[in-house]
Amino acid sequence: MTLTIAIDPDSATAPYEQLRTQLSEQARSGALPVGYRLPTVRGLAEELGLAANTVAKAYRALETDGVIETRGRNGTFIAAAGDAAAQKAATAAQEYADRARRLGLSRAEALSLAEDAVRAAYGQ
Repeated sequence: MTLTIAIDPDSATAPYEQLRTQLSEQARSGALPVGYRLPTVRGLAEELGLAANTVAKAYRALETDGVIETRGRNGTFIAAAGDAAAQKAATAAQEYADRARRLGLSRAEALSLAEDAVRAAYGQ
């Protein structure tokens, strides 16, 4: 199995976001299995023709999302993201629901706003 990333320099989407999205999708689909070792930040940056900071930013975002994990000098690996991602999403949803209720929104208003946000995030 090989890592396949294609960065479109003409895209309106920032390169770090293209990289983050592609790595996340490959990890979640199983194309990159749990435990797969990713290239170093510098190595991947060189391979893709990107700045090291661009790759580092994508790796940081993926680590925050629980998609990858860094094991110090041992490298960066695909994490068991399904459970971690679901837990983080559930926590964020609970925080939103609590806040919407404190703000006095009705259940219908809170759901409508959440649906609008998800639609906007997924481009639908």
